[in-house]
Formats: sequence, C-alpha cells, structure tokens
Amino acid sequence: MGSMSELTYAVIGAGAMGYRYGILLQEAGKKVDFIDAWEPNIEAVKEQGGVWVSRDHEGRHLVPVNLYRPEEYTGNPDVWIIFLKQMQLEDMLKRCAHLFKDHQVAFSAMNGWGHFEKINQYFSTDRIYGGTAIIATVLNGPGDVDFIGKKGTGSMHMCAMNEHITDIERAIADDFTAAHMNPEITTDFKGTCMAKIVFNSVVNTLCTMYQITMGQFADYEGSHEMTQQLVSEAYAVCEAAGIPMINSVDEEVESIEYASRVGNPLHYPSMYQDMIHGRPTEVDYINGYIAQLGREHNVDCCTHAFLTHGVHLAERAFQIHHAQEK
Repeated sequence: MGSMSELTYAVIGAGAMGYRYGILLQEAGKKVDFIDAWEPNIEAVKEQGGVWVSRDHEGRHLVPVNLYRPEEYTGNPDVWIIFLKQMQLEDMLKRCAHLFKDHQVAFSAMNGWGHFEKINQYFSTDRIYGGTAIIATVLNGPGDVDFIGKKGTGSMHMCAMNEHITDIERAIADDFTAAHMNPEITTDFKGTCMAKIVFNSVVNTLCTMYQITMGQFADYEGSHEMTQQLVSEAYAVCEAAGIPMINSVDEEVESIEYASRVGNPLHYPSMYQDMIHGRPTEVDYINGYIAQLGREHNVDCCTHAFLTHGVHLAERAFQIHHAQEK
C-alpha cells in the first residue's frame, strides 16, 4: 500500500454518488479511476473526453476522468469505493473479482442493507469500511451529473466493519475531508448504517410514492407525524435486534426534517429517480429490510411493510401510465 497520505482510489459504479465521491477526491488532488458497466455511460465519457458536472443545475463543465469496464482495468488502487444499486452489486463484484488484492480495502455508503455480506465475500471484515452519505446527487444521463447543494454541504459517517479505527481509515477520512465531504468516524457499524436506512425509509419512500420533492414533503402539515411514526417503528425493531442507534428518535426525526426543509428541499431522492427512469427501486433493501427485521424479532413493522408494497404499486402505476401515454 502507498504511504497513507498518498492513497489511490478506484470507484466501482460511475453513477450519481460514484461520480460525486470520485470527482471530489480527484479535485482534492487524489488519483482516482472509475469502473462501470453501463455502456451508454462508458461511451458518452469516451466520446466527450470526460463527464459533464454541474452544481445545482449551474456551471456545467467537462471533467476528464479515467473510466474503464471491469475487464479493461489493470490498476491496483489502495481503496475501492463501491456505489451501485443493490440489485447490480453481485454481478459487478464478480466482474471485478480478478482485480481485488489482499492489501486493498473497500468503502461503501450504498443505500439499504445487504451489500456488506456481498462485499465480505471478496474482502475480509477487517478491510471493509461502511458508511452513510447524506449527500444529494443526480445523474442527468450518461456522462452527465449534477451535485446538489453548495460546496461543502452534506455529511457522512464511516465505520470499520470490525469497529476498530485504523490508520488507513483515518487517512481515508482525511482525504474525504480534503474533498469537502465532512466525514465523521464512528465505532458502531450496524447502528451507523441503520441510521441511513431509517432516513431513507421516510424521505426516499414517501417522495417516490407521491412523486414530490423533499421540500414538498416537509411542507405537508402531517409530515412530522408521518416521520415520527416511521422512525419510532424502525427504532423499536433496532432495539429488539440489539442495534444501538447513534441518534435518539427525536434527533433522527429532526435530521430528516432539516435535510428535507433546509438541506435539499428541491431534491427528488434517488428512489424516485430510479422509478421515473424505469429502473427497479431499492425499497426491498430499505423499508423491506426494516419489515423483515421486525418479523425476525417479533416487532410489528406494519407501516414499513405497507410502504414497501406502496412503492412497488407506485412503480407499477408509473409503468402503466407511461405505457398508456405511448
């Protein structure tokens, strides 16, 4: 591994969040490569000579990036950053397996739960770092990304899967700090990751079902009560499962409301973006995961179970309307 101050990175999944992390690290002077499997994205980047980057729909400019298919890549990064949809992860890890080496570590702040077991098949527990990213980004299309929020807005947590803070974790956090991503290291792996699942189980799900922005949700007079109900139900199951949470229920509710009202009021969450582009949503790994955890620990998570169906119904309704319009 290179010296801790000179870590090299490769991002698996050049989508909205993969581009956000990779480009900000690149702008902070780090060596970053990107690996992707979406052909229109790869072709657009090769044709354009980079990726178009805007911030809050303004200042669109071309950023040169090194983008490869898994089969073409010959690099040997110190750190893999993994940002894929849950449904795509298994196949992509298989395609990248020949690139993974014992000295490398993996960091992922994907939505939902289920990715760490898959990453663990290729990286030992002491080389996996999980995280949460409260950072809004939109992929407008192939080779075209929009960073939502002013420079330096957004926050993230990171935690070692084995809960031991290491020199490399500190070095990654230093690089994330240089890239204006405001990382905070924690030592409670599952609690850290569950905090983002709970966050997404409110905003992503409800904004998707009702096709509204985070700000429009926050403006609804009943949004506080809805948020409180979903967070309380999720926290009850976390308590039964022995998962300590970093925030109290009230703090979690407040952080969701702040992000919706102040942080990203104009933002349509990623689940909504998946639905309107005809991609399957990750609701089964978010509300569906909370409901499943409830079944395993005899805690009734009926609201989360109901909303899992609600999003699938919204997906179907969207497809039907879309087909009729054609």
